[in-house]
Amino acid sequence: MPEAVSLATVDAEEFPAARMVLVKGTDERGVVFYTNVNSNKGRHLRANGKTAICAWWIDTATQVRLRGIVEEVTTAEADAYFATRPRISRLGAWASDQSEEIPGREVLEARVEEYARKYPGEDIPRPPHWTGFRLIPDEIEFWREGAYRLHDRLLYEREGTGWKTKVLSP
Repeated sequence: MPEAVSLATVDAEEFPAARMVLVKGTDERGVVFYTNVNSNKGRHLRANGKTAICAWWIDTATQVRLRGIVEEVTTAEADAYFATRPRISRLGAWASDQSEEIPGREVLEARVEEYARKYPGEDIPRPPHWTGFRLIPDEIEFWREGAYRLHDRLLYEREGTGWKTKVLSP
């Protein structure tokens, strides 16, 4: 999975929203990313856990799309990942009211300085509004560019504890 992927969510009015997120883990359970749960994406994910990710590799002309539901990672997982972030990123998680309007960047920088005084060392706890989500895919589609627009498409659909495979027309 590339480092950054496009994440799609739906708001309360059923309007889609897409943004890039950093992938911080993948395993047999799904794809993990982190955010402020009070942000637009956090609110969307908590209100409607259905989501989709699209990843693109330009050098191989390959796309992977995942669709499914999200679950919040465990407290232990969120704490462990948060501790690996650079100090300024951890302070930023406290300082930023993600998605909220601010009068200017100087407000954000002042808040970072405020939290730097509050947490002068490396021991910065994870904010209660900051955690991770895991996309648990029900569908995974692999798309590879083909000559003359005759692309290869394979769709995997979750079926019980396994996967059903379909070949799709381009």
